[in-house]
Amino acid sequence: MKAAVRAKYGPPEVIRVSEVEKPAVKDNELLVKIHATTVNRTDCALRVGTPFIWRLFVGLVRPRLTILGNEFAGEVEAVGGGVTSFKAGDRVFGYNGDRFGAHAEYMSIPEGSMLAIMPEGLTYEEAAPSTEGSHYALSMIRAAKIQNGQDVLVYGASGAIGSAAVQLLKSLGAGVTAVCDTNNVELVRGLGADRVIDYTAEDFTKDGHEYDVVVDAVGKSSYGRCKRLLKPRGIYIASDVGAMWQNPILALTTPLLGGKKVMFPIPKQDQATALYFKELIESGEFKPVIDRHYPLDDIVEAHRYVDTGQKTGNVVITVDHSN
Repeated sequence: MKAAVRAKYGPPEVIRVSEVEKPAVKDNELLVKIHATTVNRTDCALRVGTPFIWRLFVGLVRPRLTILGNEFAGEVEAVGGGVTSFKAGDRVFGYNGDRFGAHAEYMSIPEGSMLAIMPEGLTYEEAAPSTEGSHYALSMIRAAKIQNGQDVLVYGASGAIGSAAVQLLKSLGAGVTAVCDTNNVELVRGLGADRVIDYTAEDFTKDGHEYDVVVDAVGKSSYGRCKRLLKPRGIYIASDVGAMWQNPILALTTPLLGGKKVMFPIPKQDQATALYFKELIESGEFKPVIDRHYPLDDIVEAHRYVDTGQKTGNVVITVDHSN
């Protein structure tokens, strides 16, 4: 089968589209024929091998995960013994955050993974970007226990995590102030944001409002900068570890002091999460934002684009099986 493979850490050019062995399906696994996947910030970070501590788990000198890609949509090609929830021919979407492997024509995945039948009426390209950024957003929302009527600021509201966060928050009835650049103001407003701050025109940290929660969806701010935006018992929550791993450290120390605090949750990867996104998509409360499409053969260009840090929403990779 064809797959995007890398044998070392480095820039986008370390990736090569090559012929590799098709994975065998084991007991309690599915073999999925991939029709669409994405290139996201996680893929690019693992490609480079940063932060370095990740290499303790994925290969210190050379990567053990040679095929990247964590979210996908495709068709079940075969099922192993013991699989009861899915059958050959099912159209599925999901997230394979432990094993990756979606940047290929076929991928195996355990039945109990973050996986579900695709929502009716969606194409593979529309379904593929439904789980990566959104499950990070959901983990932050649930950790902070955000409820109807609370006021939330989302910094980086046009990215994969931020655009999902705005929609998920609105589905809960929260008031949302979104921060993005000029080009994405109307997009973010269309996602349901009650207020939009253009960070190229004004410093969002000087906003006169106070918030129950500040969500840094791009990891480019800090608790120090955003603390003044928080209500007396407000929460700052970020998608990145921050400079000098400050966010996990502050998540351990700030709750001891009372008042404002930092949270740094670990997202869940289970079928219930995939089913939750399926329901939201079917109800019209969530629709992943797509920036660009690339064929698998041009995946290096996709990595280059994501590396710019300027993508809006998601970058989708299409996998053509006609050849």
